[in-house]
Amino acid sequence: MILAAGQGIRMRPLTLKTPKPLLKVNGKPILDYILESFPSEIDEVIIVVKYLGNHIKKYIGTKNLWMRIRYVQGSDKGSAYSFMATQKYLNNERFLVINGDELTDSVDIVNILKKNLSILVFRPDNPSACGMASLRKDGTIVKIIEKPARTKSTLAVNGVMVLNTDIFDYTPQLSKGEFYLSTMIGHFARDHKLFPMKLKKTIIDISTPDDLIRAGKILRARRKIGKQQI
Repeated sequence: MILAAGQGIRMRPLTLKTPKPLLKVNGKPILDYILESFPSEIDEVIIVVKYLGNHIKKYIGTKNLWMRIRYVQGSDKGSAYSFMATQKYLNNERFLVINGDELTDSVDIVNILKKNLSILVFRPDNPSACGMASLRKDGTIVKIIEKPARTKSTLAVNGVMVLNTDIFDYTPQLSKGEFYLSTMIGHFARDHKLFPMKLKKTIIDISTPDDLIRAGKILRARRKIGKQQI
């Protein structure tokens, strides 16, 4: 499942005519990085669209993909309600969820799928801008607090996770003015064994236009190191 319904307000003016998942890093749309990170056993993808959603549909229509693509109309009420719109296509199963602005890596996708339920985590520079996870003694996540003013937690949740359809048993709740998916996941974690999986590489956050340039430099550096190791 790819959540691609948002307006990308912090990316304006770039997102006035282009949805954020189609913005390019090193000449390639973010959405391509996501699709190319999927292992071959993923044969169906649900893309949640709303803002400039026809642009995404048109772009995907030009690609020769091995997986079936479904589209779901998202909501203006927040990521939780956009996520809930996919329920009709899921029935008592486990699935991968990715935010449509994540520069995903195939290594991280493979690792997160090794656990029955899991979410990618990282150490943030600014915890108050993230969803922060607290852990049980067994290492699983017990709760997630969205954008806390203070926290003892050192792990922020990333927009890549493996969930099951039990998540739809939880009602979206208003938190800091928005219905965040991370708030739902926090309630889900309270009742399920949700394992944190640390990112293998440095987080590449894409929030502003300058981040596209920074992300491009990071990816080029990684590619250069990879070639040197071969």
